[in-house]
Amino acid sequence: MNNNRLGQLYAVGLGTGDSELLTLKAVRLIKQADIVALPEKSKGKADSFAWQIISGAIPLEQLSGERCFLHFPMTRNAALNVPAWQQAAQTILSFLQAGKNVVFVTEGDPSVFSTWAYVQQELALIAPQIEPIVVPGVTSITAVPAATKIPLAEGQERFCVVPATYGIECLEYLVDEFDTIMLIKAGRVIDSLTAKLKTLGLLECATYVSHASTEQEEIYACLEDVPAENRYFSMVQLSIRSRQGVLRGTSTAVA
Repeated sequence: MNNNRLGQLYAVGLGTGDSELLTLKAVRLIKQADIVALPEKSKGKADSFAWQIISGAIPLEQLSGERCFLHFPMTRNAALNVPAWQQAAQTILSFLQAGKNVVFVTEGDPSVFSTWAYVQQELALIAPQIEPIVVPGVTSITAVPAATKIPLAEGQERFCVVPATYGIECLEYLVDEFDTIMLIKAGRVIDSLTAKLKTLGLLECATYVSHASTEQEEIYACLEDVPAENRYFSMVQLSIRSRQGVLRGTSTAVA
């Protein structure tokens, strides 16, 4: 804990979208927070998916503090992202210096491909005395297998998680090393991913899921059927276990 009369900072995972997947600890901390810091995609519009998750579980009147929306551009442009991370860190620091407890919420888990990692880095530079408490949340890495009903791993099987935008080029290596491959943020590369899997003879091993755990959840057993307009909050689960015998000349039987 802090000993510098600063408020306490929490990074809290909200899960994948279903408000009922919020942990009890997340609910308690959000209710008690002086400030709930929420990411927004469009500046000034408060279009926060994180807030949708929270409001589905916690009535507004049960929040003791105030909301602060932090703008994070939906881009890979460092010239836009870095200033946004820096501004968010400065805003959070100002609340902490005023003695307020801040809960920074994030979709999924704070430690898994989250904006929190960049905000944490900026805070470490300007206020290394801050000791944030990180509270894990349900991730899409487990929500997707829950939707497909295909286990992520069993027995001695191995799985890996890679961004689809970078993972396509190394698929030939990955399919030899892992039994299940989770390709996150796959929506933008479905066409090229489909072509690659056809080349490898693995198209039938892939299942596409968007908006896992939410009312908008959709599952496609064939990537060729995924419509172009439905490619957000998406992941492809590549389960190779059913073809291990063919690919590796080994049996998939479990002793």
